[in-house]
Amino acid sequence: MAGQMVEFKSNGGTTQGYLATPESGSGPGVIVIQEWWGLVDHIKDVADRFAKAGYVALAPDFYNGETTTSPDDAGKLMMALNIGESEKILRGAIDFVLAQDATTGDNVGTVGFCMGGQLSLFAACANPKVGACVVYYGIHPEVHPDIPNLQAPVLGFFAEKDGFVTPEVARKLESDLKEAGKSVEIHIYDGVDHAFFNDTRAEVYNEVYADDSWQKMLALYQANLG
Repeated sequence: MAGQMVEFKSNGGTTQGYLATPESGSGPGVIVIQEWWGLVDHIKDVADRFAKAGYVALAPDFYNGETTTSPDDAGKLMMALNIGESEKILRGAIDFVLAQDATTGDNVGTVGFCMGGQLSLFAACANPKVGACVVYYGIHPEVHPDIPNLQAPVLGFFAEKDGFVTPEVARKLESDLKEAGKSVEIHIYDGVDHAFFNDTRAEVYNEVYADDSWQKMLALYQANLG
């Protein structure tokens, strides 16, 4: 079934998000966190894909309805993001999903792309209700996850040719998590660039690696959620 826009309580007010629920009627919860473009159709489609796979998926809108296709504008929107408020939005989103009749279990998965990848890890470090964390080429210079507080296993997907989040950055994250005694699995795909999962961007999309990472992500969720 098609998803719908909803409102949930957060940060002393309300935030909008896109909610997709499985036709099966119930399933574990997943928070889908946007790229720096905003809550665009691609992110809504990812939420719909999760619903088809049996998950209750919510994609919060961190930009309050604003989206862009301009990298310059996207960078400005990303840097203008209030990180403290963003954590409260994520906390509200998690509580909203867990309160849905269709949601099974007492924890959720998080997954984010680009800017959202770093926010996915940030949410997992801040909230014990996150049972599994997935990071796609995560970057945000002002987001500093509290790694010692992390309880969830982390699965990361990065790209060999990524100039934003280089393989060195990905390995540094892996090293930091391992040194802190955390469960982490990092994949760096050969020959692809940042945003290889985004099937609306033909210049970087890689179907093989997008599908491979999708299956690995579902396996992580199946082992840790519900």
